[in-house]
Formats: sequence, C-alpha cells, structure tokens
Amino acid sequence: MTTEETTDTRGVRLSAGDVELTVAPGNGCRVGSLRIGGTELLRQGPRFGSFPMVPWCGRVEHGQFRNGGRLHQLPVNAPPHAIHGTGRDVAWRTADIDTAAAAFTYDLADPWPYSGRVTQAFQLSPDSLTTTMSVETEGDSFPAQVGWHPWFLRDLGDGGADVELAFQAEWQEERGDNHLPTGRRIEPRPGPWDDCFGMPGGVDVTLTWPGRLELKVTSRTEWVVVYDEQAEAVCVEPQSGPPNGLNTLPRLVTPIDPLELSMTWSWRRLG
Repeated sequence: MTTEETTDTRGVRLSAGDVELTVAPGNGCRVGSLRIGGTELLRQGPRFGSFPMVPWCGRVEHGQFRNGGRLHQLPVNAPPHAIHGTGRDVAWRTADIDTAAAAFTYDLADPWPYSGRVTQAFQLSPDSLTTTMSVETEGDSFPAQVGWHPWFLRDLGDGGADVELAFQAEWQEERGDNHLPTGRRIEPRPGPWDDCFGMPGGVDVTLTWPGRLELKVTSRTEWVVVYDEQAEAVCVEPQSGPPNGLNTLPRLVTPIDPLELSMTWSWRRLG
C-alpha cells in the first residue's frame, strides 16, 4: 500500500475475486466501471459511471445559500440552479491504494467559498462495495452535503429484462415546477421519478436484473433521490440531505464535527 498523495489522471483498478472496480481520480473521482463476472453494471462515458456529489447534492436554488449572515453565489450550471457540487469537476489525489481498497482527497477551493478537505474511500469485496466520503473544514464552519450519483445500466446488454426497482419510502418530497422540493411531504407516488424520498430507518433500495443479479443500495442516511427518466440507465442516489438542503436543512461542518457518510452496494447472482 502507498500513502503518498499524488495527482493521478489514470484509472485506479481494484479487484476482489471476479469483481473489478475502476476509479478515475482525474475525472472527479468517479467510479468509471464496476464489472461483476465480466458484466458491466454502470453506464459508460466521461459523464456517467458513479460520481460523488460534494459539497452539495442535487440542486441549490438559484445557486445561492446563506451561512449565517453571509450570502454566497455558486455557478449556475443547471439554469436557473447550481447542481451536484464541485467534486465531480476536479482532479482528486490518490492517498492510499491496495488491491481492493483505495482513498482519494481534494481540497475545497473556488467556486466553493470555504476551505476544507474531502476524502472518498472505497472498499471492495467479492459481494460488496462500501464507499465513504467525508468533509472537514480547515477554518470556518459551513453547511455541506455529500452523496453519490450512480448510473446503473437499465439493460445489462445480454438481451435480458430491464432492471426493476423496489423500495419502501415513508414519504416523497413534493417536487415543484422548479424541480426543488416544496417542503411538503406526500405519499410516495409511482414512477417515473426524478424525486427525493425519505427513509428514516436508512436508505434501502433493491435493483434486480431478472435472472442475472440483485443489487442493494444501503446507507444510514434517510435521504435518497431516484431518477429513472432516461432510457439507458437508472439512478439511486443516497445523500446526506434533500435537494436544496444547504438552504432548507443545513448541516454544519465544524472544526470538531466533520461530515461523514457511507454507502454500500451489495449483490448476489441469480439463476
């Protein structure tokens, strides 16, 4: 294992049994590939795979948020809002790497107005992947969020049936015409979705490719966004707060209280 921090634009490959994971620190530290027994599970391409959402998740209304009396403006990259954080747009440094584990970091900088460090770690086994992300401040306290945006293939490419989603949410965040939660909680509605759901007992969503594979997405957080409006892929996105949470449900990162969250994908083969 190496612990020297280096900037790496190549893919970092982890393996456990016949499972292979490729992380691209130079491309926002996204997972570029997850292959189980030679079968790819993630949509391919430089904007897909599975990317980290940090230091916020989903949309921030008009790209603005307050920290105490200070109003901050973020780049509006999904007009009229800011979306999905800055971590996916920067190169991360490789901090630790081993056969089935790795850790990466980057330092918060413009356009994010506060200094701090983000760490993302991966632990792979033959039947699971656990990813942990943390945000630490190097000075002032600030609100932040962490989460993940995976693009799971709807069709595994072998002529089999499309993936099926199953989950039990206590509520759905009503989505306004501006694509932001209105603040009203409603009974979960049938899809298609681009919606945030509440699971107070922890996120627990199952994706099943009939006859091929079952994959569970779990996390201790109670917030998950499900997006299945595209033909090629579906997204199950655990995150530490709801969309626009920097404004509606701020979670402060302080010098003595960093933000940390883990997510696990666990799978079993069917048939």
